[in-house]
Amino acid sequence: MDSPADILAANGPLAARVDGFAPRPEQQAMAEAVAEAIADKAVLVAEAGTGTGKTFAYLVPAMLSGRKIIISTGTRNLQDQLFHRDVPVVREALAVPVSVALLKGRANYLCLHRLELAEESTFASRTQARLIRRIRDWALRTRSGDIAECADIDENDPVWPQVTSNRDNCLGQDCPDYEDCHLMQARRAAQAADIVVVNHHLLFADMALREEGVGELLPAADAFVIDEAHQLPETATGFFGEAVSANQLLELGRDVREEYIKAVNEGEGPLPAADALEKAARDLRLALGEAGERREWSAFAGREAVEKGIAAVRAALDELQAALAPLAERGKGLDNVHRRSAELGERFARLTGPTPEGHIHWLEIHKRSFTLHLTPMNVAPAFREQMQALEAAWIFTSATLAVGERFDHFTEQLGLEAVRTAKWDSPFDYRHQSVLYVPEGLPQPNDPGYTHALLDAALPVLEASRGRAFLLFTSHRALREAADRLELETDYTLFVQGEAPRGELVSRFRRSERALLLGTSSFWEGVDVRGEALSCVIIDRLPFASPGDPVLRARIDRMREEGVNAFLDYQLPRAVIALKQGAGRLIRDRSDRGVLMVGDPRLVEKPYGSLFLDSLPPMTRTRKLEVVQRFFRLMDEGSLPPAREAGG
Repeated sequence: MDSPADILAANGPLAARVDGFAPRPEQQAMAEAVAEAIADKAVLVAEAGTGTGKTFAYLVPAMLSGRKIIISTGTRNLQDQLFHRDVPVVREALAVPVSVALLKGRANYLCLHRLELAEESTFASRTQARLIRRIRDWALRTRSGDIAECADIDENDPVWPQVTSNRDNCLGQDCPDYEDCHLMQARRAAQAADIVVVNHHLLFADMALREEGVGELLPAADAFVIDEAHQLPETATGFFGEAVSANQLLELGRDVREEYIKAVNEGEGPLPAADALEKAARDLRLALGEAGERREWSAFAGREAVEKGIAAVRAALDELQAALAPLAERGKGLDNVHRRSAELGERFARLTGPTPEGHIHWLEIHKRSFTLHLTPMNVAPAFREQMQALEAAWIFTSATLAVGERFDHFTEQLGLEAVRTAKWDSPFDYRHQSVLYVPEGLPQPNDPGYTHALLDAALPVLEASRGRAFLLFTSHRALREAADRLELETDYTLFVQGEAPRGELVSRFRRSERALLLGTSSFWEGVDVRGEALSCVIIDRLPFASPGDPVLRARIDRMREEGVNAFLDYQLPRAVIALKQGAGRLIRDRSDRGVLMVGDPRLVEKPYGSLFLDSLPPMTRTRKLEVVQRFFRLMDEGSLPPAREAGG
């Protein structure tokens, strides 16, 4: 049998199958390293620069291995892209009888039982009634039940939680629609498949189920390929912790009402207790204050209004549990909400009680809800324990894992041991394809007039690029300030984060001329615009996480107590990885050209700036606006020197 490197060679099956395929030594080397890690059940941490073709580099050895392999991606969109676009290409080229399944979290599948409940409930509005009827029409046609198929209803529409399930409200095998359950059908297909495509959230959800002895997938896997692995520590932090939200309390009250009306509908029963719970949850939200806060729980606990609100929620949960106890035998739905009321009461008590050792206790306040969190100070022990118990190969890959040439920041966060590491730089010719511009004369980022000064420096760059730019910000305040000024002073078409879903904004940006796309954190990665539609990326400042974030602040305090330099060992590496992600939006293809402007003077003035610069691709660097203007002029004239393979 041909080796992975042979298959990815100029005369290999993929070259014959894929238009424009070009062999890349980096891709071939990565494919061989992945194959060896799978065969040896080893741990491989591999950075593959943009353009390496890392997806084919792990799909080829995965399909040739004959093993059960789980591939996890960062988002559902990447999951769909991998399953629907990349997997069929590789499988057809290799002509191997490999079965592949796509599995998402339960909230992505229509729940037939909850759809029935929603149809029998009182509709909040005509719009809701119309959407429920539209979902019923789609339910009669769909085979997978994946809500992404229902294209005429946005995946973020608030109607979906009413017709999908979660771990709390799922009836499991007691559900009257269990045999036709879309989620269970997807899980059965995944259990039988050779390769399963999941996302990081589902991977950790399955780990959580495994802790309870009911894991669906993990024990059967021989290898795990974790793509976009730089996101993993953050995702792990959420799943190895615990949370409770006002929305969960409100949902319980609503479900009690629907299940009681469906199963009994005689007198008031538990309805007054459900009403009391919903009122108590809303009152507690009001007592917590303004939306948008993320702070330590200690800043709120002890306040008279907050303590009164907590007591009211606890009392309402106790009252609801007592009211449901004699009704639990009258239906599986009522039994489920009775169990949930007890579990939610215990969880709410823990999350409003003393902080356990080794945890960060914090609160997030939303416009109409709140979420209480207990987050582990360190997820490495829990993740390492899961890995060791599974006895499988683990391949972690991303375009942004290394800080300089080192992987310590990533491996230490997850407790990875006996690790093989590898780094393949992008094959793109960054010196000819791009310019890194750091303007002269900008104030320090903490200056009150910094964003205004940044825009002064950016406007001539945008004029030279004729728009066609992403402007990436480290705060919503700076984003809003920039959007307001650009709206008043320029004639560019603006696409601003929050005005439409990200995918829609990016799609409209691609189709527009003289357009600017403005975004914050979620736009720094996963946005792929190739060609002349994107010729400039402007980053307002080095992306250090806010020191006011309660989780970051607690970890910094703990590191200082342990004698660790939190800035050098934690904050700086995180910022380097984030900057690499933002910079990676610019050059997405061998034919792309463009300018990366970073406004922050610390990049060239502070000693640590060299770590950022060393971690970025080898772009031509300048501090002169004239160089940028000349680059764009030559680019538009088609007079730039042709790009070559890196090192060519």
